[in-house]
Amino acid sequence: MTEQLLDKVDDHYIPDANLLITEDDTPVDNFPSAKQQRLLVSSLYSYLELQPFLSEANVGIYHTDGEPAIVPDVFISFDVETPEDWWKKQNRCYMVWKFGKSPELVMEIVSNQEGEELTKKLKIYERMKVNYYLVYDPNQELGEEQLHIYQLVGRNYLKTPETWLTDINLGVTFWEGEFEGRHDIWLRWCDQKGMVIPTGDERAAREKLEKEEAQRRAQESENRAQLLAQKLRELGVDPDTI
Repeated sequence: MTEQLLDKVDDHYIPDANLLITEDDTPVDNFPSAKQQRLLVSSLYSYLELQPFLSEANVGIYHTDGEPAIVPDVFISFDVETPEDWWKKQNRCYMVWKFGKSPELVMEIVSNQEGEELTKKLKIYERMKVNYYLVYDPNQELGEEQLHIYQLVGRNYLKTPETWLTDINLGVTFWEGEFEGRHDIWLRWCDQKGMVIPTGDERAAREKLEKEEAQRRAQESENRAQLLAQKLRELGVDPDTI
């Protein structure tokens, strides 16, 4: 089986993507998880516009020859980009040997007690040398903690209470508000000061409000100037000579 999966390129063997299952059309997610994933991924693309990176939800990561892909709910990989021809079989998912590195962060969102997020998956990501592994358990299926954060130290994960992820210059925080018409408590990215990183829509809405406020202040200033000019004329003073 190993020989069938391998091609020889410059004396190095790489798996043959044509023999890998890059998608199986199996619906695996629920509404809240899907919406949470979109929030996390979309906000990164509006925030890290000038930095090459790749962040996706439910895209398979092939990490070891002969083993199936692991499919995290969210991952971030810096200094890589989506291949130009992404419809080619070998470009449809994340193959570690093709990108030359594992993602810096993976996240699993817990929806039941059968996902093995704190056991089997943790060991796989640890072996892949993913810098940060986050397990978000909104319904506390696995215990009292809603958020588990693991950082790779040497060859092993150590659990940490730190929500600022120094190596990737991102933090995580809980935020109550509305996203895509749904009010809830969401897990969000944040800066080092704890300020939530906005989505593109949130940024556009904020900029619109700021523009409207600036226009309102300018109009009020103009109205005051006109009122003052009128008062001066009533007193026989030409405001244009002042």
